[in-house]
Amino acid sequence: LESSSEIVIYLEEKNELPGEYSTVKVESKGFYDPVVVRDFPIRGKNLFLNIRRRRWILKDEGRYVSRNWKLVAEGSRMTHEFASFLKELY
Repeated sequence: LESSSEIVIYLEEKNELPGEYSTVKVESKGFYDPVVVRDFPIRGKNLFLNIRRRRWILKDEGRYVSRNWKLVAEGSRMTHEFASFLKELY
């Protein structure tokens, strides 16, 4: 979505179960509330990344789990995995 002053990019995590839960019974349960990250401007416009993270429920425990995104990468406003994801695009 683009306007005269900002760009909003919507990202949605793929429905791929994290490896650490591959041996247990799980069920996809949609998404957590989106997180909006403000990133560096592009061509003089503010850039916002609207990120929707998936969640799964462990059937035997009734506990929700999600992919383990490391906290913010040092010196940036994004996670290590997200920074790697962006690097792969370019």
